[in-house]
Amino acid sequence: MIREAVNSISDALENRDRVPAEANNPASHRKDYEQMARRRFQDPKPERAGNFWWLRIYEEVGSAGTRKRKRIKLAPASMPEREVRKIATEILRPVNQGLITVGSAVNFAEYVSSTYIPTELPLLATTTANSYQGIIAKYLEPRFNGACLRELTPLTLQRYFSGLTREGIEHPSILKIRDALSSILRSAVRYGFLVQNPLDGLQMPPDKRPRGPKPTITPDQFHNLVEFLAEPYATMTYVAVWTGLRVSELIGLKWRCIHEDSITIEERYTRGDWSVPKTQASAATIGVSPEVITRLLRLKTLTVEIRAGRAIRKYKLVKSDDPDALVFQSVKDGKPMNDQNVLKRHIQPAARSLGLPFLNWRCLRTSHATWLVQAGADPKSVQGQMRHSRIATTMDIYAQIVPVAQRRALEKLSQFAKKPVANLVPLLSQ
Repeated sequence: MIREAVNSISDALENRDRVPAEANNPASHRKDYEQMARRRFQDPKPERAGNFWWLRIYEEVGSAGTRKRKRIKLAPASMPEREVRKIATEILRPVNQGLITVGSAVNFAEYVSSTYIPTELPLLATTTANSYQGIIAKYLEPRFNGACLRELTPLTLQRYFSGLTREGIEHPSILKIRDALSSILRSAVRYGFLVQNPLDGLQMPPDKRPRGPKPTITPDQFHNLVEFLAEPYATMTYVAVWTGLRVSELIGLKWRCIHEDSITIEERYTRGDWSVPKTQASAATIGVSPEVITRLLRLKTLTVEIRAGRAIRKYKLVKSDDPDALVFQSVKDGKPMNDQNVLKRHIQPAARSLGLPFLNWRCLRTSHATWLVQAGADPKSVQGQMRHSRIATTMDIYAQIVPVAQRRALEKLSQFAKKPVANLVPLLSQ
């Protein structure tokens, strides 16, 4: 019994300084830094050194919860200690209340590359994701590459956006930078890296560009353009103007969506990306004229000739008219078309030759709405046909068109100004 007790005491003394393996492995405790996000209450006493009051606090410096001592300058040494303590309390409040998280110490570039790009970008439309990646590489990473997420304060971001105009960056680009950065910071809030989005309440620089009317084409210009274009691009232009479809909806149109007097918008296609329509209001059935349906059905009977070297090859415009087949198919392979290729290779060259250098897909859609307004349609009907989710979007089109009643009033004013003084009384009595 005595020997067993001695051996037990001896083993205990040998193992006294040993630490279990898992205690020596920080990774075993830091597999998920979010588990380390325990708040540590801090209440250090301000210190007077030299000409200033200072405060020493701990702050997180990495995603694993590592802490580092930091010295903060509070106030001049001449300030009373009581006032200095008030300043220190305000500085410590967000730390002690958990308004600064452990994840906020993550480097901006590290968060974007390791979390945002692989997690968030695949959820966006292909064109949006490509646009955001370009903005991140060109504008955001060069500016915020060395900053932590918590250093992107509202003041820091406001200074950044206020300075973009002075750097010569155009307003549309500034809006895209804001959208990309806001998407990044919203995801950081959602995943617990930040408590709130520092972009909330941001005031954007004013847009000082001239507010010109949105470009449109007249019915005569439209008919000349359609006559000038080859098929199937002539029919694409015809349908785009007469229906007001977005180009992504036009290219994604399938034969099952074509009815006797209407078209149903179910999907949209943009450069390799199939998705639902832009808004809930966009997924709808709209009425169309019989001429539009006739023109679409006519595609099934057409064959085009394409020169290939010295040879001429013939292709049917509609390879298949199954319900799930596309209405507008690429001439050679019958695959979905690329909207930019169609615009730059076929529509815009024809438009420039007709004196319409401004023409693009949006111009065709806006022309449809403008014609509706000029024909006397009320705003609610135009909103339904254009499938705008907000009436304000429709009213923007109304605002650039001078109403007939307003023109008549101006004609009366002109007549009034040209009348001799002796004839003013009969005119005013009318």
